[in-house]
Amino acid sequence: MEHLPSQPTPTTHPIEGLMKTAMESIKGMIDVNTVVGQPVETADGATIIPVSRVSLGFAAGGGEYWSRTGDGDGHPFGGGSGAGVTVHPVGFLVVHKDTVRLLSVDRGDIWESLANNAPQLIDQVQSLWKDQSQSKDHNHRSTIIDPTTAS
Repeated sequence: MEHLPSQPTPTTHPIEGLMKTAMESIKGMIDVNTVVGQPVETADGATIIPVSRVSLGFAAGGGEYWSRTGDGDGHPFGGGSGAGVTVHPVGFLVVHKDTVRLLSVDRGDIWESLANNAPQLIDQVQSLWKDQSQSKDHNHRSTIIDPTTAS
């Protein structure tokens, strides 16, 4: 990685060096693995990849004072910079065999998941009713249907 000067040169303004130093620090904190995390392999062969939303804020500022310094014709400079980073988990990509699904961590998406899986749920319920009505012993059995894994 190329080192950018943090001290001003005769052709740059002091704020440029301040901003370059801050940007170098930010590059060190954030990389692609912050947004799309490292894949994790499960025992059944599925691969789970975490996905996050990253928000970044950056500010820099400075000012020159009116009195001149004794070494040259420049004015004294004072400045500062700051940055803030927020990482918010969005969900997990689940890759298993020939399917890829996004499991959202947002609870509001449960209704979307139910809507997307409604046809499969209806088919499973109809199949259960049909099986129960054809059963001669009419024993009651219960089945738990998970809408996030219905296929």
